[in-house]
Amino acid sequence: MKKNPIVGAIFLMAAFLLLVPSAQAQKTKKKAYEHTVVEIPAGQRTVIPVETEHTQLVLVAQANRVLQTLHYGNRIADPQAFGSLRTFRDSGNGSGPMAFPTAGGKYLGEPALHVKYTDGYHNTELYYTGHDVHRSGDVVTTEIRLKDYVTQLEVKLVYDAYQKEDVICTHTEILNAGNLPVELVQYASGSLYVEADRYLLTHFHGGWAFEMGMDSDILTHGTKVIESRRGTQVTQCNNPSFLLSLNTDRLQENEGEVIAGALAWSGNFRMSFELDESDRLNVLAGISPHASAYTLASGATFVTPDMIYTYSRRGAGQASRNLHAWARHYGVYGGGNINPTLLNSWEGAYFNFTTETLLRMIDDAAGMGLEMFVLDDGWFAKDFPRNSDNAGLGDWEVNTDKLPEGIDYVASYAHEKGLRFGIWIEPEMVNPQSNLARNHPEWVVQSPGREMYQSRNQWVLDLSNPAVQDFVFGVFDNTMQLSGNIDYIKWDCNRTVANFGSEYLDADQDRFYVEYTQGIYNVMRRIREKYPDTIVQCCSSGGGRVDYGALKYFNEIWTSDNTDALSRVYIQYATNLIYPACVMASHVSAVPNHQTGNVTPLKFRFDIACSGRLGMELQPRNLTDREKALADRCIQSYKQYRDLVFNGDVYRLASPYDGDFYALMYVSQDRKRAVVFTYCIKYQNRAVGGHVFRMDGLDPGKQYKVTELNVDRSRWWGSGKVHAGDFLMEGGFNPLLLQTFDSAVFYLEAQ
Repeated sequence: MKKNPIVGAIFLMAAFLLLVPSAQAQKTKKKAYEHTVVEIPAGQRTVIPVETEHTQLVLVAQANRVLQTLHYGNRIADPQAFGSLRTFRDSGNGSGPMAFPTAGGKYLGEPALHVKYTDGYHNTELYYTGHDVHRSGDVVTTEIRLKDYVTQLEVKLVYDAYQKEDVICTHTEILNAGNLPVELVQYASGSLYVEADRYLLTHFHGGWAFEMGMDSDILTHGTKVIESRRGTQVTQCNNPSFLLSLNTDRLQENEGEVIAGALAWSGNFRMSFELDESDRLNVLAGISPHASAYTLASGATFVTPDMIYTYSRRGAGQASRNLHAWARHYGVYGGGNINPTLLNSWEGAYFNFTTETLLRMIDDAAGMGLEMFVLDDGWFAKDFPRNSDNAGLGDWEVNTDKLPEGIDYVASYAHEKGLRFGIWIEPEMVNPQSNLARNHPEWVVQSPGREMYQSRNQWVLDLSNPAVQDFVFGVFDNTMQLSGNIDYIKWDCNRTVANFGSEYLDADQDRFYVEYTQGIYNVMRRIREKYPDTIVQCCSSGGGRVDYGALKYFNEIWTSDNTDALSRVYIQYATNLIYPACVMASHVSAVPNHQTGNVTPLKFRFDIACSGRLGMELQPRNLTDREKALADRCIQSYKQYRDLVFNGDVYRLASPYDGDFYALMYVSQDRKRAVVFTYCIKYQNRAVGGHVFRMDGLDPGKQYKVTELNVDRSRWWGSGKVHAGDFLMEGGFNPLLLQTFDSAVFYLEAQ
């Protein structure tokens, strides 16, 4: 490129004209930024394939250097063939399926990038200048360089292709190479154009205690937007993930084309699906632009979060398996490690406990074969003791009136009993009734002169402030120093942001939502550097931070505060479409359930919880001897197959949204072992007989011994016998499940 302050050039490129502003027009502009022109040589199209073992994203820099997306789907042998592809579709909004559309030029659709310059202009037009490809292990990274032909704005599109998992992660690096700051109005992680005859969007919605509900909508012309502006707990009402089924009007488990996507960001997000007049669909995902215009200083680079994609020709099932395999290897901290079964104190004791209460719960947990005890809320604060949720948050010293022997005494007792020990914190929040709120009011998120609204009697601490980040890190660090026997931290977050504002950011309030989330990540990076082996659960009021941004640092999520087994059927089914079972904490709780009032059999509660990371959330002394015996039996059998739940391939056999049953199975990578979970959620007429579930993922040529677990009398005639894999996959498996809450778990082992 070369600088040319008096520009009047027309570039002729393979029958395309690129018009550059005239010299007179340049003279009349405000000299608020440097004007340069990228000399775009005429030439052939440049084909840039981003490939995994089975899938392929093909980008093509046209002869005029406009970068377009021409294919995302199965891999073809010669991607260069797309260099000669011609389409008869109208260019629609101006430039066809642009790989990273911007506000400016002829493009009229939803932009991935919208920049405002210091002279007040909003136009950006990016042109391809080159690309690089390099490989590290099984990950192939493609970096595509783009540049605006007038300003000094440069953009790098980065694609990480995970070969075995058939997953592509993309993010954007935006560099202000000019001398003056620019304002990023909108800055998506990436853009994906798709072409089909019909588009079915499946996405996830809900609220506290009913997270991850499912909606499936046929997309019509216009723009469908899914967004969260909550600041914290951003995934509790909408999750930053989706399934896009092509050329069909229903979500299919084993058939059809499906694109699954998930954004790795724990702050405000926005996903848009724009179906234009040419029937192309543009998918944009990234940080929400709501109140988040970002000033990018001269020489600075802004890096967007990853957007994760996978493509499947075998329906939603294969898309899930791809995402789960990627997550276990790359997306979840400690992914693939088997986390311990546990008893959590919350629903069994709430705030009302003594040392003796905890010791007896530890005894019961050890007696049932559990592997860890977790002390939940209520253990801290002296001047404003944490005996309810209206005081104490922020004052993280042990309440010695409640626990005079201290945390180490309880943790050491757990270790003596053969259990690991965990403890609860909520370091991002503060109660007005606390020493922290009185000593550091400037650390609270607030807007001067406006109401400081409370939720759950607490305020949010300002994590855009480095001093607050140091404090939050210190809460974790100091808690770990309470005992050398702390193995697990439950990190909670129980409210959203209202009347946002930061005294630290001063006049630059637009940075708050972005820098709050970056502040959380800064803290977690420091924690993982010092405590790489500590298991950390992302609780966030249940379902509030279920995203791959958080899971880079957390081992698991608290799937929902709703522990009712029937509710968890739907919550866990939908969560498992995107996120692997190894991260889903699923607990057996008391009845009537504390959230819904439902009464469900203990076995049904166990059979639901065992399809994730098993735990218990009740007071064990309230169980009968018969119930304790069943609990012990279920826990022991879970240990026999839980490696399949954590690391096996999932196959969903029946959706609770499609009928009266829910069923799924996990299969080992070598297809020698499997576990099958079956549930009846609605009464069946006895004339129906056993329901047929077609197993999947087995080796049809192998022989499998099938054993129903945790029962003396099986619900299936074939339990305890050996069956051919193809027989089980083609209709031979028909357990008798008639009553609501009937359930059965079967273990398969190749002979």
